[in-house]
Amino acid sequence: MAPAFYNHTNSKDVWYVLTGIPGLEDLHAWISIPICSMYIVAVVGNIFLIFLIVTELSLHEPMHLFLSMLASADVLLSTATAPKMLAIFWFRFTSISFDSCVSQMFFIHFIFVAESAILLAMAFDRYVAICHPLRYTTILTTSVIWKTGIAAVVRSFFICCPFIFLVHRLTYCGRNIIPHSYCEHMGIARLACDNISVNIIYGLTVALLSTGLDIAFIIISYTMILFTVFQIPSWAARFKALNTCGSHICVMLLFYTPAFFSFFAHRFGGKTVPLHIHILVANLYVVVPPMLNPIIYGVKTKQIQDRMILLFSSIRVCC
Repeated sequence: MAPAFYNHTNSKDVWYVLTGIPGLEDLHAWISIPICSMYIVAVVGNIFLIFLIVTELSLHEPMHLFLSMLASADVLLSTATAPKMLAIFWFRFTSISFDSCVSQMFFIHFIFVAESAILLAMAFDRYVAICHPLRYTTILTTSVIWKTGIAAVVRSFFICCPFIFLVHRLTYCGRNIIPHSYCEHMGIARLACDNISVNIIYGLTVALLSTGLDIAFIIISYTMILFTVFQIPSWAARFKALNTCGSHICVMLLFYTPAFFSFFAHRFGGKTVPLHIHILVANLYVVVPPMLNPIIYGVKTKQIQDRMILLFSSIRVCC
């Protein structure tokens, strides 16, 4: 083997190979059809949702402003992954440079951590709206909302930056096959001939102390919401209060369930979870939640429904 492969600096000039979905190469063309369709729906749906919220003054409420942040994160997450996946499936463009792979890895983890923080902010929004309705407008001012969004981005940046240094510090020995459709932290680290214990520990720490804490605070928020709701004497009022949380709960389940399945399968389920199942779930994860989120909020949020109907009615009249 060429000596350059054993040199840490020169190894970054090597092009790596993303295999797509191992074991399902013959089905790549068929798998690409639903993934491409979902990606298009995700991008169009979320951009339309952002446009609707930005242009309609009646939707400039905390819940909808947080929703616009979530939609922006969904567009970025799917766009950071789906085009490369489709290039692999359609044209067998499997090669990727080390720097491009690390950049993709950073943006995927960065967007994931930021989106988790946005979901926590949305849970807090529902907590204030239901448990402290009279203080809602004084607590969640526009300034507080945008500061929360900036804090989510800054937190995510500082959490995910170490991933770049952790993969750059490793010595690579010539292995350049990544059995995945996109680059992520452990996929790159496992190509190294060094001990990657630090990478594994930091990855687990990020999962448990950032995303894990977000989930814990979300659960606490909804526990307090349920406690408040079931103190309301009217069943109709209870249902109305819970219905305002329904879309957010659906979005959280869509976001966290496949993400944690993929995370733990990658680290602990190597023998129990077939690799092609793990990679297929990881591929669907970056397009299915972004596709469904605007649909869920469009169906369950009456203000968004009303503005959509009014907008399409105006377009039809103009035409």
